[in-house]
Amino acid sequence: MTEDQLERLCLEWFAEGGWEIAHGPDIAPAALTPERADYRQVLLIGDLEAAIRRLNPHLPDDAVEQALAVVRKPESLDVVVSNRAFHRLLLDGVPVEYKRDDEIVHDRALLVDFAELSANHFRAVNQFTLQGRRQLRRPDVVCFINGLPLAVLELKSPGAENVDIWDAFHQIQTYKDEVPELFVTNEAVVISDGYNARVGSLTANQERFMPWRTLRHEDDKPLLEWQLETLVRGFFDRELLLDYLRHFILFESDADTLIKKIAGYHQFHAVREAVRATVIAARETDQRQVAERRATYADRVTPGSKKVGVVWHTQGSGKSITMCCYAGKLLQQTEMNNPTLVVVTDRNDLDGQLFATFSAARELLKQEPIQADDRDELRRLLAERESGGIVFTTVQKFALLEEEAGHPILNDRHNIVVISDEAHCSQYGLKATLKQDGSYRFGYAKHMRDALPNASFSASPARPWPARTRTPARCSAITSPSTTSRMPSMTAPRCQSTTSPGWPSSISTARPSRRCPTRSRRWWRTRRTWVLASAPRANGAGWRSWWAPGPGSGRWPRIWWNTSRPATPPWTARR
Repeated sequence: MTEDQLERLCLEWFAEGGWEIAHGPDIAPAALTPERADYRQVLLIGDLEAAIRRLNPHLPDDAVEQALAVVRKPESLDVVVSNRAFHRLLLDGVPVEYKRDDEIVHDRALLVDFAELSANHFRAVNQFTLQGRRQLRRPDVVCFINGLPLAVLELKSPGAENVDIWDAFHQIQTYKDEVPELFVTNEAVVISDGYNARVGSLTANQERFMPWRTLRHEDDKPLLEWQLETLVRGFFDRELLLDYLRHFILFESDADTLIKKIAGYHQFHAVREAVRATVIAARETDQRQVAERRATYADRVTPGSKKVGVVWHTQGSGKSITMCCYAGKLLQQTEMNNPTLVVVTDRNDLDGQLFATFSAARELLKQEPIQADDRDELRRLLAERESGGIVFTTVQKFALLEEEAGHPILNDRHNIVVISDEAHCSQYGLKATLKQDGSYRFGYAKHMRDALPNASFSASPARPWPARTRTPARCSAITSPSTTSRMPSMTAPRCQSTTSPGWPSSISTARPSRRCPTRSRRWWRTRRTWVLASAPRANGAGWRSWWAPGPGSGRWPRIWWNTSRPATPPWTARR
């Protein structure tokens, strides 16, 4: 198959998905029906102006011209800075002002209608010629929504020798250098060698370009996978793409560098499913309502149950980004009536890290998160909050005062959602335990539920859910654990989210490492890989942590091995 044949096949998939198809030379400046003034113009001005008038019928002509002028002029010479400014305009609209009855009216001109699919114009154009700094450049496929080039696809022939997907990646880097104007409005970049296909952001390096393995939902995966077809039919599904543009793109600053991050398919579908489950579980109880199915692999969620479920990610697969996107999408659900989110961690360092991530995503969340410094401030923040807000706290701040027998009610609203990060570590204690002095003691889970009696609870662990927590008595996040979504260890390496950890079920051989002379740290060989064992508890029981080297990556994903009863540590059994 040649590159031209692959390009035509790709356009056929777009057409089957409802996209209008156009051939680049047919709309070029020298064509019979030109839609561009010259080869430096990256916007389809006719489509953009028609969309602004269609989506904003109340705006006068001068306001429409203002909106066009703002979109056409980049905010900065830095492409990433300009891209961030454009993304803000895409979500919130372009600020315009005009006179009406001798008064100055301040308004916003919408560029895309995220609620009404049919109100937008989707077009895929191949061989879209642009004037570069040195020569003409022709990206293979450019995807336009309302005249805005929001995605670029670069394809390479699967039959060409010594050509792979990374040649397409390097070609994209050339475009960014030669035609930076094309990437001011860019939201996604796709590279493919015909079979392999990956999607990444404007600032993504090779490691951050990921496959897209699903179509409509997490379980909708083709039996015989051709990655490029799956990506075009799944990622570029028009309804899903609008949702993606609105809720699954964020920017972060790393030192002096601005980084654009976009969600992977597992994060995208996990958030969509979790938001739906939250809306159902947070409803006020109605006996006439029945349980609703969430996903093909999950239990039914009962309206008013306050049990959202567990969203489990393998370590390193982007749990913090998932939580940000979940919060941003949930806050905009009209059924939730401007909810309050309480993000709970079990350590100060995790609280600070997650708070920093959310703070950097203010544009997505559309508000500033708040961090409770101590127990008194947490109580004040929750008690005074009548609607909205994102409050960060550690679970220990739900502790009782010395004179309290139980935690006082801080807020009894039904639209409060508690998001428990690392819920498997410390969120226990719904049932009382008998102390030596004869009194009964509850854990932080009970105190949280006493403080927020009508809140809904969701859990976001980054480790396998331990079997010992699957009892209603001990898990605070959900009293009947069920999975809302999961990124299992078998899937994460396949998606390049992590390196391959494996699951050591037995130790076949043991050999000390020269770099680890102590008896407490040894190399152990499992069925497929060498792992470095860290000493567990003194009696050898409980959860043991293992570190496995990822092939050629230098990364060390963690492996968990559960021993249900005390056992002799393996390094004492064989040397």
